[in-house]
Amino acid sequence: MKIPFNRPYVPETALSHIAEALSGPSLSGNSVFAERCQDWLQRETACGKALLTPSGTAALEMAALLADIKPGDEVIMPSFTFSSTANAFVLRGGIPVFVDIRPDTCNLDPDRIEAAITDRTRVIVPMHYAGVACEMEAILAIAEKHGLLVIEDAAQGVMSRYRGKSLGSLGHMAALSFHDTKNLGAGEGGALLINDPRFMARAEIIREKGTDRSRFVRGEVAKYSWVDVGSSFLPNALTEAFLWSQLEEAERITAMRLALWRRYHEAFADLEEAGRMRRPTVPRSCEINGHIYYLLLPCRDQRDAFIQTLSERGISAAFHYVPLHNSRAGRTFGRAAGDLENTIRVSDTLVRLPLWIGIEPHGPRVIQAVIDAVESWPAREAGGNGKDWS
Repeated sequence: MKIPFNRPYVPETALSHIAEALSGPSLSGNSVFAERCQDWLQRETACGKALLTPSGTAALEMAALLADIKPGDEVIMPSFTFSSTANAFVLRGGIPVFVDIRPDTCNLDPDRIEAAITDRTRVIVPMHYAGVACEMEAILAIAEKHGLLVIEDAAQGVMSRYRGKSLGSLGHMAALSFHDTKNLGAGEGGALLINDPRFMARAEIIREKGTDRSRFVRGEVAKYSWVDVGSSFLPNALTEAFLWSQLEEAERITAMRLALWRRYHEAFADLEEAGRMRRPTVPRSCEINGHIYYLLLPCRDQRDAFIQTLSERGISAAFHYVPLHNSRAGRTFGRAAGDLENTIRVSDTLVRLPLWIGIEPHGPRVIQAVIDAVESWPAREAGGNGKDWS
């Protein structure tokens, strides 16, 4: 029995929605399904404005344009994130400044941000790892004190909350992802959420190749023309239709993922108590979406051996990010603020387990097979009580 790391979920309504899109007047973006998706996002997150994009990467690139990043401007972000978080700002000439993460949540550490701020700093980009919110109260307070923008990388955070508020609704702007690997996926896809009214009108222009076409479609101008910089930031109608089939079932999908996440979490409590591995930490201020279930092993050698052992039993598990500050591009385009010891440790020891909708209908034996493999893994000396790892 082979257990893949991820498998996309296809709702029953997907084909009918795609057929409806195919029968429409156009397959380009801004279809009726885009309107439904954007309205849903605005209601669900309580953001000021939601605009669908071809990817989460594209949403970050739009945010960098809206933030008016110039060559030499500095952008504070974690090193433990995907390259898109940095690329969006590097494309504008910005300099990523990599700050260490908290060892418990794997999120940007607010206590290390101010030491990284210079007179060139313009933006802070908190990335909500595994759908667990960053400590946004502290980050927003630092941003206000120094006059900085906050752009949430909420690619993994759809349906997660911080102190009762949806991720993506807290910063000036936020990027969501609907990639194949995300809870709500459309193969590719994303959204830019805008909470600061200063950016709403210009966002429409940037998204429409720098034109005021959106105003023309609404009948506000007699013709449209090129008025600003921009690019093609619209997904096509088929992507929008498939995404709508996911959003319609968002609550059910989230509940199913959380059930799997909790089953893992309960099963591995004794292993953490014995110091063999550490489970995810979810602060009381956070409501999660069950996006990723990971374990932290005592060292890199044990993590690599653990992944290999699972692979030999037909179970696909995966590590995650290679720290950006240690990558060739990261050293070329950015700089590290400090030694980033937590980032390095987490990158060396983290492993993600299979978690996808449909894993359980194949039989309880499937997820139990993963649990059994983890529990029977012959760990070597763990080096201390797991509860005290930091």
